[in-house]
Amino acid sequence: MSFTVAIVGRPNVGKSTLFNRLVGKKLALVDDTPGVTRDRRPGDAKLIDLRFTIIDTAGLEETGPDTLEGRMRAQTEMAIDDADLTLFVVDAKAGLTPLDKTFGELLRRSGKPVVLVANKSEAKGSDGGFYDAFTLGLGEPVPISAEHGQGMIDLRDAIVSAIGEERAFPEEIDEAETDVRVSADEVGGEAGEDIEPEYDETKPLRVAIVGRPNAGKSTLINRFLGEDRLLTGPEAGITRDSISVEWDWRGRTIKMFDTAGMRRKARVQEKLEKLSVADALRAIRFAEIVVIVFDATIPFEKQDLQIVDLVLREGRAAVIAFNKWDLVEDTQAVLAELREKTDRLLPQARGIRAVPMAGQTGYGLDKLMQAIIETDRIWNKRISTAKLNRWLEHTQVQHPPPAVSGRRIKLKYMTQVKARPPAFMISCTRADALPESYVRYLTNGLRVDFQMPGVPIRIHFKAAENPFENRKKKR
Repeated sequence: MSFTVAIVGRPNVGKSTLFNRLVGKKLALVDDTPGVTRDRRPGDAKLIDLRFTIIDTAGLEETGPDTLEGRMRAQTEMAIDDADLTLFVVDAKAGLTPLDKTFGELLRRSGKPVVLVANKSEAKGSDGGFYDAFTLGLGEPVPISAEHGQGMIDLRDAIVSAIGEERAFPEEIDEAETDVRVSADEVGGEAGEDIEPEYDETKPLRVAIVGRPNAGKSTLINRFLGEDRLLTGPEAGITRDSISVEWDWRGRTIKMFDTAGMRRKARVQEKLEKLSVADALRAIRFAEIVVIVFDATIPFEKQDLQIVDLVLREGRAAVIAFNKWDLVEDTQAVLAELREKTDRLLPQARGIRAVPMAGQTGYGLDKLMQAIIETDRIWNKRISTAKLNRWLEHTQVQHPPPAVSGRRIKLKYMTQVKARPPAFMISCTRADALPESYVRYLTNGLRVDFQMPGVPIRIHFKAAENPFENRKKKR
């Protein structure tokens, strides 16, 4: 992107609505409640012929630095410092407030280019608020309606005028043709292909951090980044939007998604919290690896187990992080107890990697990242058809399928149809009669014999075709 733009203003003036309008997607949560946005959210914006990075920020408020609102304001001020241009949004319908004038003075002192935006200008009686905006001393306001998309051409012209045409329209550089990489899903996708592609250790990796409220998810990501990029504090439920951040780990690009804490469904009553949880679920579906953060001082709550089960049912690879390990006294005894509970309470994720760590001190972060990489390697694993059929034959010799209604079930052929997660197809007779217990036996055998611990495994059964099924009986 050519330049970076931060959207700032007091709460509930339509900053997130404008952000969603510019990125062309409903990425940021929008609600009538003031103060919905708390963290900085970046996005790729498109405005007519302009392309730039846009940053949605929390509403500016005057408060002490130790309060939640004070920490939110600090995040917004960091966004202003990092941006090349600021869009200062005011509410033309409600008119100017003392807060608008205070933060208008703050933006003047920053020395950065500012575009004054009068949002909600389509409303009846908004002319007074529009003309009042001239008194801020930030130039002529741009009347827009972020909700209805009005005034976007005028906003584009104001941004170009403030940032300069050379910065707004950089010369395009011809890039050399690059080699096309084939993903693990595309290689060997057809049944019967006998290919085991190597794991690509340079491919960017998407990781979602999920867990109950106040488990330490944002603190963990901040420790990885080495800066206070995400809003943290002792209050539960600070994070609302699913915020993505990028960083490099040993030369590999990692894109992490911080998500809102997920409480039990019965406790989620407010509309805003429902939107936050839905956003977290979207982050899980978009990610490749999901790190479920447990509070090591109160682990294995019912909600923890339900989150792990949800992640596995979505087909994502899971890693457990026992956070707040610095608060545990008898570490050896607690670690042995946690391992025993992991095996006993999560049989559907046998062998799942669980790492003790501390987001506050940075203890165990390297081990956690190694567990993430190893789990992703397994999640992308492909096994040749020849190996699978030799394994299937040996498995049936050791433990044949049971006879149902006096008739044997024969497993004839096996192949891997996809990875991410590993999925297999077995051609057999009477597929609908195969007991669930034998399916678990096959699944556990695959985990052990092909070293695939902790990832969801799918096995599909297909009835073998009978070439004489439609042929009429001869007399």
